[in-house]
Amino acid sequence: PILTIEDMISATSAPFANSDFNRSIIQRGVDLADLACLPVAAGWYGKIEEKRRVIKVQSFTLKDTINFYMRPIEGLTVLLDLDTQQVIEIFDEGESIPIPKAANTDYRYSRIKKNKQKINLLKPISIEQPNGPSFTIENNHLVKWANWEFHLKPDPRAGVIISRVMFEDPDTGKMRNVMYKGFTSELFVPYMDPSDAWYFKTYMDAGEYGFGLQAMPLDPLNDCPRNAYYMDGVFVAPDGTPYVRSNMICVFERYAGDIGWRHAECPITGLPIREVRPKVTLVVRMAASVANYDYIVDWEFQNDGLIRPKVGLSGILMVKGSPYVNMNEVNQNEYLYGTLLSENIVGVIHDHYVTFHLDMDIDGPSNNSFVKVNLQKEMTSSGESPRRSYLKAVRNVAKTEKDAQIKLKLYDPSEFHVINSNKKSRVGNPVGYKVVPGGTAASLLDHNDPPQKRAAFTNNQIWVTPYNESEQWAAGLFVYQSQGDDTLAVWSDRDRAIENKDIVLWYTLGFHHIPCQEDFPIMPTVSSSFEIKPVNFFESNPILNIPPNSPKDLPICKAAASA
Repeated sequence: PILTIEDMISATSAPFANSDFNRSIIQRGVDLADLACLPVAAGWYGKIEEKRRVIKVQSFTLKDTINFYMRPIEGLTVLLDLDTQQVIEIFDEGESIPIPKAANTDYRYSRIKKNKQKINLLKPISIEQPNGPSFTIENNHLVKWANWEFHLKPDPRAGVIISRVMFEDPDTGKMRNVMYKGFTSELFVPYMDPSDAWYFKTYMDAGEYGFGLQAMPLDPLNDCPRNAYYMDGVFVAPDGTPYVRSNMICVFERYAGDIGWRHAECPITGLPIREVRPKVTLVVRMAASVANYDYIVDWEFQNDGLIRPKVGLSGILMVKGSPYVNMNEVNQNEYLYGTLLSENIVGVIHDHYVTFHLDMDIDGPSNNSFVKVNLQKEMTSSGESPRRSYLKAVRNVAKTEKDAQIKLKLYDPSEFHVINSNKKSRVGNPVGYKVVPGGTAASLLDHNDPPQKRAAFTNNQIWVTPYNESEQWAAGLFVYQSQGDDTLAVWSDRDRAIENKDIVLWYTLGFHHIPCQEDFPIMPTVSSSFEIKPVNFFESNPILNIPPNSPKDLPICKAAASA
């Protein structure tokens, strides 16, 4: 099962009962009172892990800094039996590697504001809503905004679940189904260091730790703007006791000066036209702190029918201790498995993959199909045109699951549609939505590498499966110490029929991360997203009737004299 908070707390204290462990810490010159232990999922690598729940524990020192991640006791790893709390094995191979110093590792504003870094501070920005927000939340979970309506739920494993997503058609006034359920199904974070202290760091943050269980209360005015609505998560402890994770999700409207649509005529037409509409969106946000890393997950809704899932990465790098303080000390043939970020600190190269489960219901759950629309180069015939080539869109309806296993290719471009072939627009096009990839990355690990076998759902960026209630978690229902025999890849290889069915589309957002000095001691947020966008779903632009802003709509707010 997923690790519980109690599992992790007990794992951090259990090594202290082992005299060999305590001796290793003292020999490194660390006071046991300054020790911080971090429980790390062990993955799956062989017989020693069979028939028992195990975890690995690594150590850091808190002396002179709150940022203990930057002071690793390198090479010291404990293999622990989670149930008996007994140490199975101790690996200690880093005695010669110094513990990095604490200097410049603290990131708290109260501790760093007096340092020498010169920053030209920005003046505060606050978005005001004179008439209040435009969204409502009924029965604590039903969100209504613009033409959108959906159910919002905190979840201990997925974090946020968006379900029963519907859009009111601007022409007919009818509520139309778009998506039955969407959520983060799994996260895979493999580090690229095969050494004894690092090879097992290949985390599954949802299935091993619980993505929602790691969600932290959001900080008003910093995580979310002034007029945000906050929702608590109510979860269950291992003994059945319910507990509240306060302010786990926020909902707010965003306006950043973006444009919904515009057109102006140039002077040669003689037409004095300038029509512009502002873009305001609705954002559902959560943030999870999975040990050192922080993930910000947004579901952003536009009033033109588009949905944009977005993932931001911040927090603290997982680093390794190093004997080097400068790159000029490193032998030309020696590979560090990362970047020297500061004296004796190497940020190890790693990937992040976030796989989304998107149960699409385009105008209803049945009769949905996946269509790959290839853009192909066509050559003109001799004398046909001054042009020699053009692009042609070729539609291919996926019959079975293997037809819908997609690896993205820059020089083989495609669009990826989910359509309802039984519903047609006024001019005869099947109604649908398309998944529009953004910046992403693909896993380069060998398919037989143990962590990649467990994370085979990252072998493709897109999969489509027939709906099955038991197939919601891309790495399988039980992920901790799994061997990869119950993954999305295994299900999809059954090659079941998916044409005119109730189908689920899976999309994986990926990041390659080669750390750099700007990531030290805490990372500026890096983000990527993809879009779920209407394609012939509406008869025309669904936001034609949105009015432009005028000065009377947006009064300038001034501070009261008593403020």
